[in-house]
Amino acid sequence: MKTAKILKHPLIEHKLGIIRNKETKTKEFRETVSEIAGLLTYEITRELKLKEKEIETPVSKCISYELKDEVVIVPILRAGLGMVEGIQNLIPSAKVGHIGLYRDEETLEAKEYYAKFPVGMKDSTVLLIDPMLATGNSTVKAIDILKNKGAKNIIFVGLVGSPEGVERLQGAHPDVQIYLAALDEKLNEHGYIVPGLGDAGDRLFGTK
Repeated sequence: MKTAKILKHPLIEHKLGIIRNKETKTKEFRETVSEIAGLLTYEITRELKLKEKEIETPVSKCISYELKDEVVIVPILRAGLGMVEGIQNLIPSAKVGHIGLYRDEETLEAKEYYAKFPVGMKDSTVLLIDPMLATGNSTVKAIDILKNKGAKNIIFVGLVGSPEGVERLQGAHPDVQIYLAALDEKLNEHGYIVPGLGDAGDRLFGTK
């Protein structure tokens, strides 16, 4: 089982403080979430494979490198959308899929209402993104969907997680690497991460 990686960096810590603050307005919250996603990208792409490519500089020919496999970014709707731009700014060639889930009020299970992906998922590095890893139920369901579509190399990228969510995800999909900017204390009785940052979707889009 792979352990969750908590990415500590002064800039990430500084920007986490901004999005945790309840006084932060929608525009700054959205921009900062995107910035943190970009900072996380440096670490989550460290193990990506490269292939050689011969190019010609203004002086001579040389061997350079480019990404070997395609990268597919898959946000869990809707909050995951807030992280797409920050990652795509660094990997402009990345394709984007989408997964929409809702909670069945009777069974409390995550149900799919939308899913669309680029071709070639089985040969791509798939970055599943969502700002929050709370109970882990939606994330586990999203990974089930991705694997059913043939995805093999899946990485989950979040901003804030709970120990309960990490344990749930690791138990269901031990092959999936988890990257977080912070691992918080616990879930409260309403399923919110403590101290967390509130409802990321509402804060991103200015809804309640």
